[in-house]
Amino acid sequence: MWPILMQFLRTNAPYLTLPVAAVVGVIGYNIEGLISDRYTPYTQPVQDQRLERLTDEEVLKDPTNVQKLKYKENVLGKNVSPSLQKN
Repeated sequence: MWPILMQFLRTNAPYLTLPVAAVVGVIGYNIEGLISDRYTPYTQPVQDQRLERLTDEEVLKDPTNVQKLKYKENVLGKNVSPSLQKN
């Protein structure tokens, strides 16, 4: 009896695994829906945040106060390994 059952399962495995996987997937999806919190808080779009930040900056309120475009620190020293850092 067991060899006949195993032969049947072996030959029909693709037809048996798809419905089993579908049932497991539906059950898991519903359990996740019950457990997890689907609420996502509202945030402003990035463009609106940037516009707000630019209008709030003090530098932009006075057009005569313009900083020169130059590097404030050494660009090559940003990702230095700890053994090469100066102490």
